Amino acid sequence: MATIDQQFVEYIVKTLVNNPDKVSVERKIDEKGVLLSLTVDPEDVGRVIGKRGVTAQSIRMLLRALGTKQDARYNLKIVNTDEEGEGASHELKHESHREKEQSVEASANENMESDFEAEESDEDYGGDEEAETSELAEKTRAELADLDDLDI
Repeated sequence: MATIDQQFVEYIVKTLVNNPDKVSVERKIDEKGVLLSLTVDPEDVGRVIGKRGVTAQSIRMLLRALGTKQDARYNLKIVNTDEEGEGASHELKHESHREKEQSVEASANENMESDFEAEESDEDYGGDEEAETSELAEKTRAELADLDDLDI
């Protein structure tokens, strides 16, 4: 028999996904509180997580509200059963995404530094490429600003 917290999460998630029959919630209790592991069809993982994780954050917030009423601390883990059947959690995937963004940001910083050096050398020679280099530097700065806006 499912507990009230499991039923709560199942009800919310089943209304969001295309395959409600594949939604399952496992419950474990440890020293940190109650851990609910949510498993959905691989096709529906994106729907449950939402853009920038907003849907998952909302579900977690509702769980916190339930936790105050039940005097319990709830944690939600969204399990991603991808094509390979690895069962990697959303948090692990999030970490690899963060690492990729950091490497993109590092390469963009390197490009900006080389663009800055190119601008200095163009000034020395009065080159015509100054406008192009300046545009590239501005574009790179805009891309970095967009990366800073991501809430990951």
